[in-house]
Amino acid sequence: MLRKTALHDSHVALGAKMGAFAGYDMPLFYPDGVMKEHEWTRSHAGIFDVSHMGQAIIEGTGVVEFLEKITPSPFQAKKNGRAQYTVLTNEDGGIVDDLIITRLEEKKFFIVFNAGCKEKDIAWIKKNLPITVHLHPLADQSLIALQGRWAERIVFEIFEYDAKDLGYMCLAEIAAPDGTPCYLSRLGYTGEDGFEISVPDDIAPDIWDRLIRHSEARPIGLAARDSLRLEMGYPLYGHDIDDTTSPVEAGLQWIIGKSNTGFIGAARVLNEMKNGTARQRVGLKLLDPGVAREGAEIRSAQDQVIGKLTSGGFSPSLKQSIGMGYVESSAAKTGQRLFVHVRGKNLQAEIVDLPFMQPKTKSMKKAA
Repeated sequence: MLRKTALHDSHVALGAKMGAFAGYDMPLFYPDGVMKEHEWTRSHAGIFDVSHMGQAIIEGTGVVEFLEKITPSPFQAKKNGRAQYTVLTNEDGGIVDDLIITRLEEKKFFIVFNAGCKEKDIAWIKKNLPITVHLHPLADQSLIALQGRWAERIVFEIFEYDAKDLGYMCLAEIAAPDGTPCYLSRLGYTGEDGFEISVPDDIAPDIWDRLIRHSEARPIGLAARDSLRLEMGYPLYGHDIDDTTSPVEAGLQWIIGKSNTGFIGAARVLNEMKNGTARQRVGLKLLDPGVAREGAEIRSAQDQVIGKLTSGGFSPSLKQSIGMGYVESSAAKTGQRLFVHVRGKNLQAEIVDLPFMQPKTKSMKKAA
């Protein structure tokens, strides 16, 4: 039996095409279709139900040291209200999940997990949890993403909160129209300026209805969310990263703290930081007509298999097929020509820098 978010009835009433995702019955797209939803988010503002994702509070004496044990990222100097994109690592240096951790108070943090990993993540954290640190899953909390150039204005009109000074990767505690406290985080998975709004389930339908009634906002399904994140080169867990992938292979070296050497799986990760990896995640643009999908072989100019595509599809913004995948490190050079094998044919492709297009996220200067 698929689970339902607090907004499920709203999606059905809007005519959404529903489908299974991470154990939930979720809106894949609405009557306008994926292409229009993608383009609307880039030009106006999209509203996404991402309540299937996990949320939790972790707090207690030694919580900072614990977070620096289960992730490779630094938290000691993190200011209140600042968020960190990071990963949980296993003993082999692989990625248990990628997630967002935000400092609320000196000894209190807010975590957002991936939908398909939340039970696994919670179990992994509890397995390693010291007795002085406590994890509180927020089972009755919804999460709504508001993404696009109109996002800041819409927040002001609906929540009467002026977010102009809220920096990227920062959180503010604000009030819903009925006075209920909510977390407003300036971040997202689209590359647009925008927010994720954590609200109790019982008021989520009212917040959702207020948002989608705005003239510049429309509901957006998970299919467009995927094409939006692909254009930004954001990895998707279970596809571009998994428990065998190290942060270094995935191109996530920037999340690793310089002085953080005692985290789980550090031996492999720090060795790869020093000596390199056998493979690397890269971005690819198809030069020949066609659409490359996940699982396609990546071949050298000599027709040798040197990797595999982990994400792929048509980019509505760039009007061409793009993808991400892993190739042998010797071939991972910007401008390198190679082939993607699609339906028995080699399609010419080129390695390009990620992201495929520049993000429009808010500057982090305000958050310093």
